[in-house]
Amino acid sequence: MLTSNPRIPYRLAGEAPVLPLYRGKRILVQLVVNMEHWRFDHPMPRGISTPPQGRHSVPDIPNFAWAEYGMRVGMQRIFDLFESRGLPAAASLNANVIDIYPACAEKTLKLGWEFVGHGLYQQAVHTEPDELSIIKQSLDKVRRFTGTKVKGWLGPGLGESVSTPENLKRCGIDYLLDWVVDDQPCWMTTAEGPLLSVPYTLELNDSTVYAVEKHATGEFLNRVCRTLEALEVEDSLGPKIMTVALHPHLVGVPHRVTELKDMIETIERHPLTEFVTPGQVAEWFTDLHPAKQATPPLSMAV
Repeated sequence: MLTSNPRIPYRLAGEAPVLPLYRGKRILVQLVVNMEHWRFDHPMPRGISTPPQGRHSVPDIPNFAWAEYGMRVGMQRIFDLFESRGLPAAASLNANVIDIYPACAEKTLKLGWEFVGHGLYQQAVHTEPDELSIIKQSLDKVRRFTGTKVKGWLGPGLGESVSTPENLKRCGIDYLLDWVVDDQPCWMTTAEGPLLSVPYTLELNDSTVYAVEKHATGEFLNRVCRTLEALEVEDSLGPKIMTVALHPHLVGVPHRVTELKDMIETIERHPLTEFVTPGQVAEWFTDLHPAKQATPPLSMAV
């Protein structure tokens, strides 16, 4: 049978099962902060500064420093803002952050944020010679640091091979954030059993807004306001997930951290919103709609 993708069967949004309110709310806001290790002796995953005469170099000092500023200064601003308001958050964390930026990892643990797997360092796992080994190493490292199992995964750059969901299931992952196909959770088919897709975002994402599309400061707040305006009238199916994806080197700079504060205050004032973590969403949805395994399509390689 012809299908849109081999993982999540297509459905029109209006055909989804109606979900009950979550603690009386129906706009569930996930704050996902990406904490990344950009390796000094490798090409940078992304850059703000173009190389003179177009000649790339390693080390790439301006672009490495751009990212490291976020882990030194930007993260402190995000920690301070979220801690002052008692906000729950998820850290999508390259596991090497635990060693490279230990104060960041310790503060994340102290605040009780959820740890989401995000590889060892900022490189898409499907480009690794042994993807499964990298996934295992990263999850084991975070588990040893936190003392708890890592339940969720966000691929660096949302990158996957055709076998990544199977590899994640083999490593005990319960939910995945890579598939931005819906505003509500969906069950994914894998050869290793069902895997829950929890909504993430490429739209309310400072990487898209400021690093890729290069909008002026203020566009992120504009998108948050317009998203709330749209979701508040879409009440027929129950709660929708609104993810706000953040990177400390982007939103943590002085001219944007005030915008982040305005975004948070706008969300807090809205009568229909509730701040949640992806793990809370996964647990809530799984209790309501337990997984039913489907037969993997023959075209699915594992």
